[in-house]
Amino acid sequence: MSRLLFLSALLGLGTVVPPAPVDPEYRLVVVSESGDIITWIRVKDGRLETERVVPIGIMPADIDGPHNVTVAPDNRSYYVSVAHGTPYGSLWRLDAFNDTLIGRAPVELFPTTISVTPDGDLAFVANSDFYGDRPRINPLSIVHTPEMTTITNLPVCDMPHGVKVNHAGSRVYVSCMHSDELLELDISTLSVVRRVKTGSGHAMTGGGHDLDAHKAAAAPASAPTPAPAGASEHAGHDMSSMNTTGPKGGPDPGKECAPTYVSVSPDDRTLYAACNVGYTMQVWDAATMTFIKELPTGKGAYNVEASPDGKFVIVTNKKDQSISVFDARTLAEVARIPTTKKIVHGIAYSPDSRLAFITQESIGADPGAVDMIDLTTLKNVATLAVPAQPTGISTWRKP
Repeated sequence: MSRLLFLSALLGLGTVVPPAPVDPEYRLVVVSESGDIITWIRVKDGRLETERVVPIGIMPADIDGPHNVTVAPDNRSYYVSVAHGTPYGSLWRLDAFNDTLIGRAPVELFPTTISVTPDGDLAFVANSDFYGDRPRINPLSIVHTPEMTTITNLPVCDMPHGVKVNHAGSRVYVSCMHSDELLELDISTLSVVRRVKTGSGHAMTGGGHDLDAHKAAAAPASAPTPAPAGASEHAGHDMSSMNTTGPKGGPDPGKECAPTYVSVSPDDRTLYAACNVGYTMQVWDAATMTFIKELPTGKGAYNVEASPDGKFVIVTNKKDQSISVFDARTLAEVARIPTTKKIVHGIAYSPDSRLAFITQESIGADPGAVDMIDLTTLKNVATLAVPAQPTGISTWRKP
């Protein structure tokens, strides 16, 4: 008998019904790339429930392709990268309470991930351009969010895919799939200040979101071609003074990594990069940009994210139908957890770090899903079908 029921009986108050579990004051926001929809999901009684579905896009006869979503630091709005447009992609800002459009900024070819500064004033968008000729230098779009104005498209590397602002709001890190690099940007100058090699580079022509299938056909790595005329006017494009080689004791220079995502530890001291072709997670010291360790994951390591409490780091294994859970202190893989669907994509956490949420893409008519992982038991405890290729996921908290 609970203490509440015992006291009720003792005082002759009759039966008291225990209070219902409190509805968590957070939601999950998921974008579906093939269906041009945004799905809001809540956790209730240990289950996942769809709360509302919001359409997004401007081309009714074609797929716009929302790929990634990030909630603003004040939780009053959220940002979605929309891959297709006329002719380029765009960054959308929507109201978190009624999903109305606040503003839209033009970016470049096939924008993927988004990261916003802690003050909410700047958004950084990686433009991956999966289908353009290679090698080439793609830009990072920098958007002033109060007016949703694109400040610049900063040339950075060949196929930037992951982008992450640190928690101090002083640095931005970019993972570059084709040139096999991690880049560090100084937010005060909006320039690239350091770059390191994560692997040998990827020299395939054309493009594709998951590069592993093209590994056997890849030619020997070659240096990126010079930027188009006029590109040197952008801050940070002069790379002659930067460290462009791997550090002593760094990653194997003859092995390809193709880093899809980069994540920053809560204390800003450590970087984590997911090697999509190398099937590993690389760990780097953020202060010195020196290599610490490389850890095996499942096939097709794709997304990587540290938990808010800094205890775990999760990698989604896109070709292995699983996630790898690492202890952030020991850097040991403590669990390899199967997912309910095959093509594993994004990661989000509950604010208290007790739960992780994993998106999985659709295959044909078979819907994708969001799985809920209990990080106290390291078990998959719930799943919710989500249609039309769910990819990006983010956590919204009630302001």
